[in-house]
Amino acid sequence: MDVTIKITDREGALHEVQAPTDMNMNIMELVRAYELAPEGTIGVCGGMAMCASCQCYVLNDVALPEMGDDEEAMLSEAFFVKSNSRLGCQIHITEELNGLEIELAPEY
Repeated sequence: MDVTIKITDREGALHEVQAPTDMNMNIMELVRAYELAPEGTIGVCGGMAMCASCQCYVLNDVALPEMGDDEEAMLSEAFFVKSNSRLGCQIHITEELNGLEIELAPEY
């Protein structure tokens, strides 16, 4: 089953994309698959929560997985962090994410 996720890219353009729930993908990989950010500017660490290149802002109230210690530590050091910041690589695509709206954080 696919879910619909709305992603605002760093240029401010809104993309409504379909995301498969059966491929164990995360938001960072989804952004890369749809090429919504220039190569080399997102998922630099490969999804290990060791960089914040996939930081995004959650714009609506969707049940997200709890933030882990690694993600929390990385966001405490990142730039442009807001109260609704998450690392895209730490949000796996599940049916619960249907309707999620996010905005990619600025590149630094």
